[in-house]
Amino acid sequence: MGRFDFQEMLSAFIVLFAVIDIIGAIPIVLDLKQKGRSVNPMKATLIAFALLLAFFFAGDMILRLFQVDIASFAVAGAFVIFLMSLEMILDIEIFKNQGPIKEATLVFPLLAGAGAFTTLLSLRSEYAPVNIVIALVLNMVWVYVVLKLTDRIERFLGKGGIYVIRKFFGIILLAISARLF
Repeated sequence: MGRFDFQEMLSAFIVLFAVIDIIGAIPIVLDLKQKGRSVNPMKATLIAFALLLAFFFAGDMILRLFQVDIASFAVAGAFVIFLMSLEMILDIEIFKNQGPIKEATLVFPLLAGAGAFTTLLSLRSEYAPVNIVIALVLNMVWVYVVLKLTDRIERFLGKGGIYVIRKFFGIILLAISARLF
């Protein structure tokens, strides 16, 4: 699986943190709760983790099946991440969420969506798998904590604080997409 490198793990953590953007998903989680739909933090986190981990390891085989190399996938991923960053920075919706409004909506595409899948495989072209898996585990712990404490976080940060954090990570994603490209 490669050698553990703290710098690589930290970089992968930050990239995944920005892509998964659980802080930016707080308004969606709160909206689901207001509509009377329960969000089970443990279930949502475990489902997202299982999907992301499976794609991280099986995504390579899928790419080979379609004869796409990781470098080409990284460039394609750069475009997806670029579009996600534009959504965050410009407050526009490019990726439509037309799935049913249930817990599945929270997991896919918010926690384990195309951006996260693309990012995981793109990171493989730069970092050792062990560093990416550790970064993913740490992100999932963070996702669980945020989902568990959504109401408190909103009260603490306020709508303005969440807005500023979303803009900041939009800029980070934009820089990451430029680097991947």
